[in-house]
Amino acid sequence: MLRSGSRQNQGDRNMNGNRHDTNPATGPNKRVIAALAGIVLGGTGLYLVGQSHPGDAEHFGIWSLVPPALAIVLAFWLREVISALAIGIIAGGLIAGQVNVIDAFLIPSIGTESYALILLVYLWALGGLIGIWTRTGGAARFASWAGERMVRGPVSARLFTWIMGLIFHQGGTISTVLTGTTARPLADKHRVSHEELSYITDSTASPAATLIPFNVWPIYVGGLLAGTIPLFESSEDGIQFFFQALPYNFYAIAALLITLLFALDRLPFSPGRRMREAMSRARDTGKLDRDGARPLTSRELTENHVPEGYRTGLIDFLAPIGILLGVAIIPYFVTYFLLGWTGGEQDPLLLVAEAFILAVITAIVIALVKGMPFDEVMGGFVDGCKGVTIGAIILGLAVSLKDVTDAVGTADFLVSTVGDSIPAALMPALLFGLCLVIAFATGTSWGTYAVMIPIAMPLAWHIAPDPFFVTLCFSAVIGGAVFGDQCSPISDTTVLSSLATGADLMDHVRTQIPLTVLAGGIAVAGYTLLALVTGAGS
Repeated sequence: MLRSGSRQNQGDRNMNGNRHDTNPATGPNKRVIAALAGIVLGGTGLYLVGQSHPGDAEHFGIWSLVPPALAIVLAFWLREVISALAIGIIAGGLIAGQVNVIDAFLIPSIGTESYALILLVYLWALGGLIGIWTRTGGAARFASWAGERMVRGPVSARLFTWIMGLIFHQGGTISTVLTGTTARPLADKHRVSHEELSYITDSTASPAATLIPFNVWPIYVGGLLAGTIPLFESSEDGIQFFFQALPYNFYAIAALLITLLFALDRLPFSPGRRMREAMSRARDTGKLDRDGARPLTSRELTENHVPEGYRTGLIDFLAPIGILLGVAIIPYFVTYFLLGWTGGEQDPLLLVAEAFILAVITAIVIALVKGMPFDEVMGGFVDGCKGVTIGAIILGLAVSLKDVTDAVGTADFLVSTVGDSIPAALMPALLFGLCLVIAFATGTSWGTYAVMIPIAMPLAWHIAPDPFFVTLCFSAVIGGAVFGDQCSPISDTTVLSSLATGADLMDHVRTQIPLTVLAGGIAVAGYTLLALVTGAGS
């Protein structure tokens, strides 16, 4: 470690010997200054584009790509997401002619019920629960107990994470929170880098949810399918079709298998330079994040502060987790599949919210009953909430950017560039790629489904009214949207995977891309070859 007196002259070095200049006139600040200069110069031009555009048009042409593209490029370039998202929102506001982006986008987006649910469940409840565990030591106790029986080293810790991802397969957000929260203490203990952990957590979230659909995904997608083509006269037809198409969900299958091989350290190829470096760093030095990383979870959530005299037990961890399972997951299976229920007054997302709140209350009550002072319990809860504040900011901006992309017609422009003169054998692969781009640019797979399914299904049926061809096209839409969402730095599942595992967001994005691209390539090849061999659509 460099002394303070020599740091100014020598700069910081990471584990691989790369120098990070700390001179304020060089290094990252040059990129910031260049970005700001470009924004100032381009802002007027973007505003003029918006002013000269017809107000009733569905999109702004190529300019519709600017807000998400700018946010994504800056996120990778600056390695800082908050400013990138803010700049993308401002650019979209200028294009749409809405200079007051606070009134036009931020307040309406952040004031929605869906964002309130994010704050309540995935941030405050999650952060509060983890914060309480830093006082009770429950997660660490579980790590010790599980380590003695199930986990012996980094490989078994990663396999344990993969298994948890399949168990907690209710959807992208809920899965990342439960899997990351459960597996992190074990992974940290056995020197599994946060880049590895966040990749496994993210790659077993939405892919598992689309392949093991004991959740709300079939119901949501089935509703979108209803009425699009003669095959889907009702949402029940759409739900049944969702299950029939599972064997052709090539991206989800490839993603889960590649993640399993990665967890078992049995990949027949390199996981990528950055991932290799993260693995070597963690194993050799015990550093779970690179030097200079900015984990979304603060140190308040990574260090235990158990009060003297408090007797930590497995119940501190297992009881809240049991509540989550008992209230949120088991009812899904019973009501949707054993009883055949597909509707009703109970919103499944609200059921998840109730489960999280009950889990937090359970953790608090157990700590109090076991003798922990009330101020210690609440101190842990508050520290936990503070520790995930950065995630709340990023998610709020990401939700706002989604509304910006809707206002400028990003998805409409991308869809309109795909004509109906494309060879049928290439249609599934092209739909996969289009959904990838839309989901990557907007950060949402469900939003991509809402845009693409009503368009892709009639288009596929128009090209060839063949159920098998429609199945390939549908599966390509499902997989492409999940692929793009998983890779996008503005996706809630990407953010929450980093948040729950304590990883730097951009480190997570960069290290997982080679592996996700491989899964995507396998999916594209599978759809194209199958369409050619079977003559689907011809």
